Amino acid sequence: MEKKKIAVIFGGRSSEHEVSCVSVVTIAKAINKEKYDVMLVGITKDGKWLLVPDINAIEDGSWRESRSKAIISPDTAGELLVYNADTPDKIDNVKLDVIFPVLHGMYGEDGTIQGLFEMAGVPYVGCGVFASAASMDKFYTKIVVDTLDIRQAKYVPVLKEQLADMDAVAARVESELDYPVFIKPSKAGSSKGVSKACDRDMLIKGLNEAAQHDYKILVEETIVGRELECAIMGYGTNVDASGVGEILAAGDAAFYDFDAKYNNADSKTVIGPELPDGKEEEIRKNAIEIFKALDGFGLSRVDFFLEKDTNCVVFNEINTLPGFTSISMYPMLWNAKGYDIEKLVDKLIDMASLRDVH
Repeated sequence: MEKKKIAVIFGGRSSEHEVSCVSVVTIAKAINKEKYDVMLVGITKDGKWLLVPDINAIEDGSWRESRSKAIISPDTAGELLVYNADTPDKIDNVKLDVIFPVLHGMYGEDGTIQGLFEMAGVPYVGCGVFASAASMDKFYTKIVVDTLDIRQAKYVPVLKEQLADMDAVAARVESELDYPVFIKPSKAGSSKGVSKACDRDMLIKGLNEAAQHDYKILVEETIVGRELECAIMGYGTNVDASGVGEILAAGDAAFYDFDAKYNNADSKTVIGPELPDGKEEEIRKNAIEIFKALDGFGLSRVDFFLEKDTNCVVFNEINTLPGFTSISMYPMLWNAKGYDIEKLVDKLIDMASLRDVH
């Protein structure tokens, strides 16, 4: 049987570039090499698309020195155009059967590159243009979830240009929310640019920091409680939810920020934590409902709080291309359900062929 050509795309221009470079190693190693001929395509932080020779080049960082470019053509031939800087007149046209984007954050998880795949007519792993865009934008996710009977944190939207009158913005936030509050860029991932404010000075500092990552900012009420996550896999009416995992941020972390997630060994994840009766099923049900409302496809991780004292389930956010690092919750949750990483990756790739991109 002839192998199918799969392009695995990683890196990217977002603040989560480094996380993507770790996730892709896990995924590339797990792809069934008897079924697929794997082509690794790395996107540098400044947006150059490069053909990467092997996984070792990703692990040691030398892939960024590649002189071979690999670009997906937007026409419906569905081809990867490969050429070397030393022989610019020679272009190889590689017909792709499927694409696996391992891109977190802006320009990878926000619907932009998914639009390119749709134009090229190539099946791809993960959520489509709308689901990716709406889920990446926390503000619009909230608008969608507002239509469901699912509680989420109260919020105040702020636009970057409104910060020119910072006192007015601060007064508006203070009139609607009590301190402490969280400040979040609407479209940044892995908690980049997120901060916690206990007073007006900290609020102003946090708004200015968030504005470095996005022009749209959310200020949210603080939900005190346990941080819980649920993995989703499927499409249409065939959607399944994993069990629940719990995040235990490092003791000195104000919240589960980027450093707590990836750089602090004291942060831990617990698969199948003990929960009050009925709460795991409520979380699983809510996760599926949110995924479907956003027109999700393939995979997502949906995050919740279990509020202290009340035990209310509160939706936090959805990630349409969750991490696949050694400490990432998504693959661990499915592993607990009998999907080792090879089986999980194979199922996600198989699902890609079920979407209509023509």
